[in-house]
Amino acid sequence: MFSFIITRQETNCNARTGIIQTPHGTLRTPAFIPVATQATIKSISSEQMNEIGFDAVLCNTYHLYLRPGADTVEKLGGLHTFMNWNKPIFTDSGGFQVFSLNDTKVDDDKVTFKSHIDSSKHIFTPEKSMQIQRKLGADMIFAFDQCLDINADYETTKQSLARTHAWELRSLKEFQKLNADKKQALYGIVQGGRFPELREESAKFIASLPFDGVSIGSIFGDPKEESKTLVKHAMQFLPNNKPLHMLGIGSVDDLFTYVELGADTFDCVLPTRLARMGYIFIRPESGGNTTNKFRLKITNASYKEDSSSLDSNCTCSVCQNYSKAYIYHLFKAKELLFYSLMTFHNLHFFARLMEEIRQSTEEDRFLEMKKKWIN
Repeated sequence: MFSFIITRQETNCNARTGIIQTPHGTLRTPAFIPVATQATIKSISSEQMNEIGFDAVLCNTYHLYLRPGADTVEKLGGLHTFMNWNKPIFTDSGGFQVFSLNDTKVDDDKVTFKSHIDSSKHIFTPEKSMQIQRKLGADMIFAFDQCLDINADYETTKQSLARTHAWELRSLKEFQKLNADKKQALYGIVQGGRFPELREESAKFIASLPFDGVSIGSIFGDPKEESKTLVKHAMQFLPNNKPLHMLGIGSVDDLFTYVELGADTFDCVLPTRLARMGYIFIRPESGGNTTNKFRLKITNASYKEDSSSLDSNCTCSVCQNYSKAYIYHLFKAKELLFYSLMTFHNLHFFARLMEEIRQSTEEDRFLEMKKKWIN
């Protein structure tokens, strides 16, 4: 039910295009995966996501476990039916959210934490994460790991990596028990902090196991050069025939960096979160560059009477129909439509970017495209 094929390999770098096949359709790669934390992309509908042209979304295990509950989602037909999304869905393991909470307690068997909603006490184990993700019904799920601060010292990282590897083995065992019908695919996660030897150890360990896909965690794209070096080092030990996902990576320059190295999919809240904060993404033809991070802040007073579109080189329906002045007005009037239009535009920007990256790779000119965008 799950497969991955490489359709094109760039001649002068590791950029590639591919197709991930799932029970709910195909995912064209390289692909940016918007984050639907609570089974929704904040402020826009599944129909609008289809209009933009995305192939997949990623939902959050931790949040959906707490509300409305995995049992409830399962009773209502799983995430696809629940959120009216008939395309592929990823769910993360919940690890990142759990480890970012206050008062989280970790031992080799489990993680104990308090809900951010009502402070109730909960326990996650690798087995429980697999069980929750099974009930949610996503097509691609992630093993339970310990997400560690990139600045953690060597001994802390080494101990964490040993725990993560034990948890990934337990995740794989539970997944194999639950997934006899082959409806889901499981990704292993490479950890190891900022230490190349630990990243190498983790990559080799994950590569030795029968995961359907591989992901790299705890990078966050910063610091830039060190992150690139760590990922490049780890990737040489990973299987070429499995899809590679970058967890939490989504800035424009990072997408180019890791596509060039051979990554296939990315998830990040960046475009939707920044939309709600008033930032729009703009193309290079409109002044977007690495210095301004391809964005401008539409809530600045200078746009109060600006009749131009958000981006004159954007083809989205927002840019075709609304002005900067109108979007600015919505913000000042605290109208909810502000969030919807901003989010739609930013996600369209990323969908179009990835479409152009795929096309340039198919035509063996990815590096040429990268040079036009990244300077």
